[in-house]
Amino acid sequence: MTTLAIDVRRAEPDDALAISETHRAAWNEAYAGIIPYKTLRNMLERRSQEWWQRAIRGSTSILVLEVGGMIAGYATLGLNRARSLPQEGEIYELYLKPEFQGVGLGRRLFGEARRLLASLGCRGMVVWTLEENSRAIGFYTGLGGVDIAEGSETFDRRLLKKVAFVWS
Repeated sequence: MTTLAIDVRRAEPDDALAISETHRAAWNEAYAGIIPYKTLRNMLERRSQEWWQRAIRGSTSILVLEVGGMIAGYATLGLNRARSLPQEGEIYELYLKPEFQGVGLGRRLFGEARRLLASLGCRGMVVWTLEENSRAIGFYTGLGGVDIAEGSETFDRRLLKKVAFVWS
């Protein structure tokens, strides 16, 4: 019987290539058909290995989810950027490679991100997701998130609604 080690830890600069690959796979799965193709492609191209190396060295906290020594997901988090919401922490991104979705690993990564925000003194947390991303809506609802606010973002002249989920 083989046992796979599953671990969540802070990202290191050497993780940048694997995070970049995870980002590409997850965003293609999540946003193809939602974000216009050309815009999505440009967004993916900007998030190169070098971009992730700079991000890891920056002020945003980045966690990686490892399965059997391979990076299967990541989360970026920090202070809430929406001043109109009282929650102090925010998960900016939480993504898994498609082949690792639906088996509880996202829940584990979410829990670790939430614990890290709490350890940094953040009271409450918010996560934004595009309204058309039904998989994310179901995920955050299933984790007890309360849909409290709406906003919008424009991608190549296409206005997309986004939803804020909060946790106390």
